[in-house]
Order: sequence, then structure tokens, then C-alpha cells
Amino acid sequence: MTRTPDPRKGMPSPQLTQAEFRDRYLSAFTDPAFEPLAAELEKIAAVAWDGYANYRKAPRTRKAGPGYADPDYDLSVDWIAAKAAIADAQARHEDRNGPCRILLINASSRSEHTCPGEMSKSYRLAEISREVLAIEEVTVELLDLSRLASEYGRQIHPCKACFSTSPALCHWPCSCYPNHALGQVHDWMNDIYPLWVEAHGVMIITPVNWYQVSSPLKLMMDRLVCADGGNQGRQEGQGDRAGRLELSQAPGRPGVLGDRPRRCGGRGERAPQRLGLAEVHGPGAGRGKRRARPLYRLLAALRDQS
Repeated sequence: MTRTPDPRKGMPSPQLTQAEFRDRYLSAFTDPAFEPLAAELEKIAAVAWDGYANYRKAPRTRKAGPGYADPDYDLSVDWIAAKAAIADAQARHEDRNGPCRILLINASSRSEHTCPGEMSKSYRLAEISREVLAIEEVTVELLDLSRLASEYGRQIHPCKACFSTSPALCHWPCSCYPNHALGQVHDWMNDIYPLWVEAHGVMIITPVNWYQVSSPLKLMMDRLVCADGGNQGRQEGQGDRAGRLELSQAPGRPGVLGDRPRRCGGRGERAPQRLGLAEVHGPGAGRGKRRARPLYRLLAALRDQS
């Protein structure tokens, strides 16, 4: 008989006292312009403390309903909205009359809008790539991860590696965030997931920082692990139940990103299941008049820029 291992515990508690919480919460309002509002801020801090102390992670919920192991479970409306956006993106991905969709990612955090005050080479290459890829019936979406460093409130919170304990703990989309009780809000990933799902090809341009990809790219990469999740049968913190579920079930379905073949542009061009950038081509394929592949054109453009 296989014994399900118990979740290992024993780390120090991160729980704050009310005084510690108040000081940390109000530290966001150190600008002297807030001083006339000190009484109001104290009231707001008291409400925030109540949400923290009672762990109101998802203060707005609705019942899960049909299709879930527990139809009466209170699901976060944030998660429901993220799931609906992914479903819409999947429909666009599968639309055989729609354009070929390329997701172009600038992974550098450099920007002239913050220190060091200069555009990154990665962004310049991304713009060149967008121009080269902008051919008929190809839609290019640019995801600029430099906004994590230059835009107010823009964040990607770190992956907690729930999958490492058990795949059954991992939801698609990620249900770890937003966490209103801990102030972990403004999470960008719920906007980023649909961009990946609708894409038929992805091109990532990143610097190499300290022998590794940039920190914005690594944050996004880690959070994409939930695309292989989708479990709807557990509640938060049930690591022991998730372990039993993993040991008792067969392996789950494959990942959902780009796992279905389609036709690009509705003109008969058959796209591979996972479309590599070198395989993207313009209209006319299959009729003996294939255009130059964008990857070759991109390399030529980059050579001219050097």
C-alpha cells in the first residue's frame, strides 16, 4: 500500500502584529501631501488590518456552480474573469478564418522612462521584429515586460511552486493571485495568459543578465507552469488531499498552449501544432508562390542594423 507523504511544515510564521502591519501599510503614504488625511488613512489601515487578520484573500466571490467538484465553493470573481478571458483567447486561437497571431516579447526591464534613462537594445530589436513580421494576415502583439519597472502598480508576483508539491494543487489560470489579504494585487499574469493562449507563434527577445534570462522573463516563465494545471477538485491549503489525488489518478491532459492545429488566414495554409517562427509564412503557400519567411527577413534586417 502506497503511503501519501505528509506535507512538510515548520517554517517560522510570517504573521505581523497589528502595529507592524499598520506601520508597513502606511509606509506607502509617506509623502507629506498625505498628512492632512492622516485620520482617514488610520481608518483605512484598520479596515486593511481586518482583511489581513481574517485572511480575506478573495473578498468578492460567487458559487462555483456546475462543472466543479464542489459546486458550492466560493470562487473568486477575479479568477472567474481570468478563466473567461482565457476561453475567449482559445476561441481566437482556433478560429480558422482569423489571422496568424504572433506574440513578440521584450524581456528587458530597461527603459528611458526610468533609470538608466535609455531604451534597451532588446526593445529596439523587438520593434524591428514587429516591422518585419507585419505581413498580410499576420497579427503581431508586443508584450513589453519593461513596464514592470516603469509603470505604477504593474507587477508579476512570484510562482509559489504549488506544482512541486502536487500538480493537483495547480489551477489554470493561477489561483494564488490576487491575494487581497496580503496586498498581492495588480498581478499582470491574468492579462498575459490570454496573449499566450491566442498566439500561434511566440518570439522572446531577452538580454542575458548575470548568466541568466532577465528577472521579468523568469517571473513570467515560472507563472506559466499553471497552463499544465486545470485541477478543479481542491481547495486552498489541502496539500495532503492533493497528494492523494496525484497518487491515485493517471497522468492528466497535455498542456493547453498551442496544442491544436489550425489553418492560418483561411486560405489553406496548414500551421503546425506548435508553430515555430521560421515556419510562419504569408499567403500563397500551397500555390507555388511562398513569400520569404519572416525569420530570414528578420535576420537580414538585424544584420543591416549591426
